[in-house]
Amino acid sequence: MARLLHGRHQAKAEPALTQRTFQLACWRFSCTIRAISRNAVIPQGTGAKYTVTMSAAAPSLPPNCSPKKGFSAEDIQAVQNMIRCTGVNTTPRTIPFHSEQEKIAGFALATADLLGQMAADDYVEELPTLYDEFAEAARFTKDKSHFVASFKSASDLIEKTPTFWEKFVRPKLEREFLGLYRFLSNPFPDGSNYYLERIAANMERLKEGQSHLVGA
Repeated sequence: MARLLHGRHQAKAEPALTQRTFQLACWRFSCTIRAISRNAVIPQGTGAKYTVTMSAAAPSLPPNCSPKKGFSAEDIQAVQNMIRCTGVNTTPRTIPFHSEQEKIAGFALATADLLGQMAADDYVEELPTLYDEFAEAARFTKDKSHFVASFKSASDLIEKTPTFWEKFVRPKLEREFLGLYRFLSNPFPDGSNYYLERIAANMERLKEGQSHLVGA
């Protein structure tokens, strides 16, 4: 997240983010990382049940985000809008951003979230667990139309993931999130992009067949 926004700053892209917007975006991302690293769970399940709704109209704020902690009402609304950007099923055009800077920060957060997950070294190995989380979310919401309910098994998810990346995630990064991933290229704009390279490698592993992941 910070690397992406730093790259954008180095490229002198407009509009430039204010220092406060940059701080809010990076703080929001770091809260997510800390929660994951602590294996935070929600009682009666893994918390995966909230996959479908976590970017809904009134998202929960991270811990310590309140006026008593020095956050203004405007800050809180900005963080809520950034949270709304995350989640595969989010619709960015419906988010009530208060400024172009706030929108850019939210899109950068969503871009970093998607790239970070799919570029992870253990992404392929974790897909069966991801399927279990999707299944939990589908049972919780009972929404058969949502994409998390479209996978019949872990094998089905593994088989469909390369197409999901090419046909859904990458176009979303390009169009809806304004291609901000390009600011991770080193050097900008035509250098190598570590995250895209790692995702491409993960997709190749999946295409080559990872049947052992599901005990086949």
